[in-house]
Amino acid sequence: MGNLGNKNPLNSNWGSVCFNDSDCFGQKSRSRLEHNSCKSCGSCDSACNCDFKAPARQLAAPLNSDCVLVNSVVGSKVVQKVAEATFPFTAFVPVITPGSTINNVVVTPNLAGVVRNTRILRDKVVNIGLLPVTIVVTFTPPGSTTPAPPATLTTNLPFQEHTDFPGACPQDTVIESPFEVEGSFAQPGVPVIGTAGAGAGLVTLNAILVKVILRTTITVTRQVIVDPHGGICDVNERRCETPTTPTTSTLGTLPSA
Repeated sequence: MGNLGNKNPLNSNWGSVCFNDSDCFGQKSRSRLEHNSCKSCGSCDSACNCDFKAPARQLAAPLNSDCVLVNSVVGSKVVQKVAEATFPFTAFVPVITPGSTINNVVVTPNLAGVVRNTRILRDKVVNIGLLPVTIVVTFTPPGSTTPAPPATLTTNLPFQEHTDFPGACPQDTVIESPFEVEGSFAQPGVPVIGTAGAGAGLVTLNAILVKVILRTTITVTRQVIVDPHGGICDVNERRCETPTTPTTSTLGTLPSA
């Protein structure tokens, strides 16, 4: 082929891209009359009418059957869990003076550090765990009118819950939404047995009960096979058989306080 020089349509400048005639408001039709060469396929000043198509998608491999595996929802319910523990005055730093007046207790849960262990029994979901908290107590020592420096304790509140869940069976799957705190409560003056010094073995009121109410949604699912006609069969048809001995389980180790 000869050298077309500057008349080579491939050397022309690109115009603004558009995808149909309406985008150009008549510019494309005028361009076709004014230019004999293709300036830029698909642009408003082009004399060419190009139809761009994406390559057809292809399956990597044929399917082996026309059945599908899906998660069937056994049930879903909102439940509450209570995390609580009683702490003697001696557990705080600095130690709260025995007989002090408790002015205020602030409980700050750390939801990011929650540890949960969940198991399913027949018709029941069992949940055990720990909620990390920081407890700050302001108090006035006995015989004084001036509050002492705040006392602090960082620890874990244990919680456990057994939720009735009709239809749930071992080998089902449990999904729990992130915990939300519904409320935190503190009750000073709770009886506690002394463990050291002259007060060892004696019952005193130098303790604080801390309670946090948590809310979550428990959803139990089960894998089933669905055929093209809507027929459903369980992946494990024996999952709900009652064991001959009660279920026992050693859960994962919980972190120390």
